[in-house]
Amino acid sequence: MLALLHTSPVHIPVFDALRDTGRPSLELRHLVHGELLARAMAEGPQSVAPAVEEILAAAVAEGATAVLCTCSTIGQVAEACAPRLGVPVLRVDRPMAAAAALHRRIVVVAAVRSTLEPTAALIREEAAGRDIDLSTRLVDGAWERFEAGDQDGYLDAVAGALDEVRGADVIVLAQASMADAAGRTSNHVPVLSSPGTGFHAAAAAAGV
Repeated sequence: MLALLHTSPVHIPVFDALRDTGRPSLELRHLVHGELLARAMAEGPQSVAPAVEEILAAAVAEGATAVLCTCSTIGQVAEACAPRLGVPVLRVDRPMAAAAALHRRIVVVAAVRSTLEPTAALIREEAAGRDIDLSTRLVDGAWERFEAGDQDGYLDAVAGALDEVRGADVIVLAQASMADAAGRTSNHVPVLSSPGTGFHAAAAAAGV
């Protein structure tokens, strides 16, 4: 069983669809805790570390053989729990970051400010000292649309920001919820998102 830690229920159908099309035999357990993101945004990601570990430990006790954290803001906190939980704990954006780090000029786009630095730090980690030119951009007003349930408005706002990117070799969508914006931009720069690659890495870790 793969447990998925989400901070929004919008991720559930996305990962169910990935399971259905690529790993139909994999059992998923969705854990939705929006309060973790709200607190991490207000107080910093480390403020939710005890709560994250408690949630994941309960999932492991109930049979999870791997965990995937789909929230980039708290991904590092979740990943750090792995040694104590005894199962693989993956952050959804690591495979995406590894792919981005193969390029030199990288632009990270996010709708939540608290996601920018964790994503940038992960890409630098994956670059392993290689010379990269990394910049970040916050999409003003996008998150308010997401919180209001205006998914189309949210994705259009992100796509508009992608349209404006110049001088990049690759664009990174810092949040899993932004993935569908890649299909709405007119920019020809490659756009990387995290759900697909992150899910398949976690499924492999779960032994499926």
